[in-house]
Amino acid sequence: MSHGYIPVTVESRCATSAHTAMDVIAPIDLTTIFTGMGPLPAVRGVSDQTGPWDTPGSTRTVLLSDGSTAREELTGYTRARHFTYELADFTGFMRYLVAKVDGEWTFTTAGRNSLVRWTYSFHPRPGRHWLVRFVAAPLWRRYATATLARAIRAAEQQSV
Repeated sequence: MSHGYIPVTVESRCATSAHTAMDVIAPIDLTTIFTGMGPLPAVRGVSDQTGPWDTPGSTRTVLLSDGSTAREELTGYTRARHFTYELADFTGFMRYLVAKVDGEWTFTTAGRNSLVRWTYSFHPRPGRHWLVRFVAAPLWRRYATATLARAIRAAEQQSV
């Protein structure tokens, strides 16, 4: 069994250009799309943001509804194509499961529309691989699917 990262990928078509979709989704207010699901907390805000969310190296603290936090760093940004980030320093239950998470959103032109793909790659702590793969990842897939749908709606509403 591999002890590497565990990716979860969701994707959806968006009735806007890749450019518009990314311009809306990259800096989106996280509280509007991460609304919680079952044991997975909602995002209640961010604090200590060090720069704009289109500049690699910018960091912020993500504040969750269960009182926990995580540090997020934007690691890559190519306008109208993709952005990447890393989540680490979890203070809640996730700190027992994962060392970090790498995220990537990609935006691909599909005619007048776009395809939006989001990959969330868990890096399990030693001895936690099976728990992340068979419990956390399936829960996250459902949460990510709903979160992506909210992000797509926001991008489509912006283009009207």
